[in-house]
Amino acid sequence: MEERRRVTYKVNRNVLDEGDLDEMGEKSLTKPSLLDKIKDSASCTGPKVKNCMLGTFPVASWLPRYAFRENALGDLVSGISVGIMQLPQGMAYALLASVPPVFGLYSSFYPVLIYFIFGTSKHISIGTYAVMSVMIGGVVDRLAPDSDFEFWNNVTNNSDIDFASRDQERVRIAVAVTFISGLFQILLGLVQFGFVVTYLSEPLVRGYTTGAAIHVIVSQLKYAFGLHPKRYSGPISLIYTVVEICYLLPKTNIGTLVVSIVSIVALILAKELNAFLSKKLPVPLPMELLAVIIATVVSWQVNLEERYGVDVVGTIPSGLQPPALPAMSLFGQVVGDAFALAVVGYGIAISLGRIFALKYGYKVDSNQELIALGLSNSIGGIFQCFAISCSMSRSLVQESTGGKTQVAGALSAVIILFITLWIGSLFEDLPKAGLAAIIFVNLHGMMKQFLDIPALWKSNKIDMLVWVATFILTLLLNPDLGLAAAIAFSMLTVIFRTQPKYSLLGQVASTDIYKPVEDYDKAKQVPGILIFRSSATLYFANAEMYQEALGEKSGLDITKMLSIKKKLEAKRKRHEKKLAKKAKKELKKNKAEQKVNFFLFCHTRSSFSGGIAVIDVDNDPDPSLPRAIILDLSPVNFLDTVGVKTIKSIRRDYGEIDIEVILACCQSGVVESLQAGGFFSSNVTKSCLFNSIHDAVLYCQSEKSKSRCDEECEQEVRAGIHVDRRCVHPEAKRVRKENRNDF
Repeated sequence: MEERRRVTYKVNRNVLDEGDLDEMGEKSLTKPSLLDKIKDSASCTGPKVKNCMLGTFPVASWLPRYAFRENALGDLVSGISVGIMQLPQGMAYALLASVPPVFGLYSSFYPVLIYFIFGTSKHISIGTYAVMSVMIGGVVDRLAPDSDFEFWNNVTNNSDIDFASRDQERVRIAVAVTFISGLFQILLGLVQFGFVVTYLSEPLVRGYTTGAAIHVIVSQLKYAFGLHPKRYSGPISLIYTVVEICYLLPKTNIGTLVVSIVSIVALILAKELNAFLSKKLPVPLPMELLAVIIATVVSWQVNLEERYGVDVVGTIPSGLQPPALPAMSLFGQVVGDAFALAVVGYGIAISLGRIFALKYGYKVDSNQELIALGLSNSIGGIFQCFAISCSMSRSLVQESTGGKTQVAGALSAVIILFITLWIGSLFEDLPKAGLAAIIFVNLHGMMKQFLDIPALWKSNKIDMLVWVATFILTLLLNPDLGLAAAIAFSMLTVIFRTQPKYSLLGQVASTDIYKPVEDYDKAKQVPGILIFRSSATLYFANAEMYQEALGEKSGLDITKMLSIKKKLEAKRKRHEKKLAKKAKKELKKNKAEQKVNFFLFCHTRSSFSGGIAVIDVDNDPDPSLPRAIILDLSPVNFLDTVGVKTIKSIRRDYGEIDIEVILACCQSGVVESLQAGGFFSSNVTKSCLFNSIHDAVLYCQSEKSKSRCDEECEQEVRAGIHVDRRCVHPEAKRVRKENRNDF
């Protein structure tokens, strides 16, 4: 193995503080005003208009350059494959949303065309999605339960349900919540809020989708067993539903159960066959469509509904619904659910979109994706669609069958349009148990996400805790409240993980590199200098901890030391008063013999007030204390007002005990925050800020740091009016010594 080549370098320059660096680098002091920024953003130029139009309508930028020869065949095959998948999945997921199956076909058509115009991802398949559907279903069942549509049937002497009225009301609710969620997404996109998805970590999303998948499975058990349990809503409703289904199991419809088992086994075998033949087949076999066709034909021939009581899809109207505005009276009841739908739908779509974009080397605009999804939902809501997102299974099929652009999605919408207009009614005898079987089998990918737990246990236990907590919260609180609780829990773990670690830095021998002394044996503290670092930024939440950690690491109880100093100061003043009285008596007795100097200088300072001399009898600074403290602010990327006040307080308090506090590695934003917060003054300039720790250390070790006195200070010393005990100017030391001897 070759020895690593080491490159040496030498730098020869003066020690530079922040003021010197500003002068050398010719820092610009002028910044554009808010008015200038507004004028610039509001200015209308040809390039700006063009970029704005292409950004708003991405299809105008890529469609004119569409490579027909390279992409057309792949997009055609991919579009047909995805369109065939959309048919059974759209109808099945409509059941999850508690609306008639035909509305799943509408939701697989309109939103796809809108995303084709406004979307930026080339590979994701927009349309119905299990998690979104079950969230819609929760809202619909809560606001329009079966009990609200019961009536007494005089013919059968039993209570029946008015299914037509119920379905009509449920569609109104689904459309309203979809429309509002779309408006939320558009608004977030317009204010450039696409980065919000970064707060949905991968463990959170995967734990959430797994928990939502359990809700999906439980909601479909009634179709698999042919039962009619009560619908529960609110926290722990999942547990009530499971208990209710277990209680009703003896009433299982055998015909429905047989259809479910046969459909599930057939679909599993078909998917395994597809996986086995994937390398030999150019296009996956449409097993779900074949299952739907076979189940429909068998149900029609055997008459499963009348002979065995098997629930079927029922009437599927041909054609499309006319546009209609959603019921505004429902907006107030669904606004919270709509926001949850907006966040979940966007989080899933952008996560999958970025995966494909990274794989194929193109960019997905997060804010434009928000707008595209928002328009798909809001316009789709006008055309009787329910909320959509992207499906992982369909997206993988779209990619694997050769789809290269959004044209594949548009072609899949054309397939759905053809089915809706002409052949949708052929599936009226399709058993709902068959659609439930499709949902069960499609969720096997989400069930595999349980394998994340042991993997995260090995790699990152906090991420595993986020996954498990999100899963449990989603199960117990339902998908909407569960998401909010999961995000709150995730934020708590972020706060926990970003708690700062405080350390003292030492110099690695013969280098300008400084490392924590507790982590590096060869890092030694610089004599007389304390270098303190926090691993996190400094703001209101940890400002007090920062001061406490500095005291703990330095071994200095600054509060106690300042208290002792105040007591000594009071003692000094009492002593000065005694001396003054004694001096007055001496003067009265010896007026003719002595000329007494009322200016009595001692250890550090003297002042004259009202004809009384004030004398300082303290000793020189304690040599055991550090001469300077350097605060390494390299991890600090911003300072709030509390952070600025904290640094001012540290500098003031430690200065009182003759320890100079210096700031190092300040980012430009931190310097601006210090300036805006009033940190600098006539006495505190940028000369206490340094661009590197090594500059600060060299400054503290130099003669320059041993005397901060300028020419004016020296003149004051020589005139006898400036003898600050912290001043180490040679002339100041001489004057203090003479004063002590004279005294």
